[in-house]
Amino acid sequence: MAALDGLRILDMTQWEAGTACTQSLAWLGATVVKIEQPEVGDPGRGVGRNDGVDSEYFVNWNSNKRSVTFDLSSEKGRDLLLQMVPRYDVFVENYGPGVVEKLDIGYDVMRTVHPEIIYVRIKGFGTSGPYAHFKCMDMVAQAAAGAFSITGEPDGPPMRPGPTMGDAGTGVQAALAISAAYAQKLKTGEGQLIELSMQEAMTYYLRTAVSRTRFGQVATPRTGNGENPFVSLYPCAPGGPNDYVFVMAVNPRMWSAVCCALGQPELLSDPRFSTAQARHENRHLLFEEIGSWTRSHTKKECMSALAEEGVCASQVYETNELFTDPHLVERDFVHDVEHAVHGKVQLLGWPARMSKSHVAIEAAPLLGEHTDEVLAEDLGLSAEDIDELRTEGSIGSEMIKGSRS
Repeated sequence: MAALDGLRILDMTQWEAGTACTQSLAWLGATVVKIEQPEVGDPGRGVGRNDGVDSEYFVNWNSNKRSVTFDLSSEKGRDLLLQMVPRYDVFVENYGPGVVEKLDIGYDVMRTVHPEIIYVRIKGFGTSGPYAHFKCMDMVAQAAAGAFSITGEPDGPPMRPGPTMGDAGTGVQAALAISAAYAQKLKTGEGQLIELSMQEAMTYYLRTAVSRTRFGQVATPRTGNGENPFVSLYPCAPGGPNDYVFVMAVNPRMWSAVCCALGQPELLSDPRFSTAQARHENRHLLFEEIGSWTRSHTKKECMSALAEEGVCASQVYETNELFTDPHLVERDFVHDVEHAVHGKVQLLGWPARMSKSHVAIEAAPLLGEHTDEVLAEDLGLSAEDIDELRTEGSIGSEMIKGSRS
């Protein structure tokens, strides 16, 4: 069985912070029903799309979910949602400030129909404080949390970080909070309101950097790839843009291992490198020694040689290399999934291996794909009832399609 079998979630999320949260819970077995706007849906469906079908971005963040389309601006569409709420444990939204209030589906409204609901709000800056009305997306949250200020070269400008931690990182924290609230609800029978600020969530991933600030008294500087030859990036053959290996030799034993990997054990007795102080004073020479070796080997060869000697090291993977990496493939981390429009797609999996819990990776839903079956299952509506709602415009008329006009 799956760990979260029985947990039922209404998912009114978009883009990534909310969808990362609900996808994580869906992977773990929760039933997740995604509430989308008719004809339009989650705007993530259209990111970078040029072929008229749901984007790869959407497919990567919405697997294992069902999709229904309600016009929540209509009285009947809103009533349908509120009728469904008592059948679910959790409601999650990450719309902009004021949207759920305008739709009149806030926490106070939801708990009148379901007092035990766990209601989750993911906002850029929370729901209180002077920035509460500010809109936010991933990189805005990262800038607001200080991530830009520590990314880049010391003499250059702040730089945009690569991973979308402001979104996905917030989503995982929301999933953790939901799991804890659900465990508490199973004991007490009580639901609760959960609120996450993306700005605050991002600071969790900066705690190491913040630890160098004298408890907030000074700013953490940018260090780029660093001035420490034992914690640095080195170029490799044949010299492509991502032909690099990153090395972290963090103790004296690893320095010995580096020398063995380089095939130069004599460096251990070289007076220029025989003590930690000497190695620091001659670090420019160490950069040259290690760099000369890495430039004569491929990044994979460098990684293997260093790691086999016990040094923390990795080649710099390009993102497409992950799907063919023999290690990830052998561990069944790359999943072949059949999508209704894209056909067979490859998705990266859930990283936690659970010996007693099954984790399945399924395709993302098409817009409105499950509207009819969810209304029949949850509210007992007949085909005629559903057709009438569709004619009125209270629910979407997509009828299972993978594109939007």
